[in-house]
Amino acid sequence: MAALDSHPRYIYKIVPSAAPVSEPLPERLPVSQLDQDSGFVHLSMATQVANTLKFFFKEEPLVYILRIDYERVKQDVRWESPDGKVCGPRPGEGLFPHLYNGLKLGKDEVESIAVWQNEDGWNKAINGAETWLV
Repeated sequence: MAALDSHPRYIYKIVPSAAPVSEPLPERLPVSQLDQDSGFVHLSMATQVANTLKFFFKEEPLVYILRIDYERVKQDVRWESPDGKVCGPRPGEGLFPHLYNGLKLGKDEVESIAVWQNEDGWNKAINGAETWLV
């Protein structure tokens, strides 16, 4: 477990199309099997979203990107290396934010939602979200 010297403004949760996210958000969204098995919510910084999409969501037709104001959850975030059994090594990406708050992610944590479509890869969606993905 480690802390960053400089914290991001936002951290992000990627949700596959099989678990649609609608507004208004509930108090608690359904938890993925990966998060349930890990005991925490897997999140990414803006700089990690592209590779997370390409690695885990390559075949997804669309995803929901949940933007979380870091200040809302910082007391429950641990900065950790991804678990090799779960994620596999991804050199150069550094530590990932993991949310340890009893697997609660909902209206109190999520600042906004974007829906991205996979159009022959994620580059178009990522490039179109440069001002939102900060």
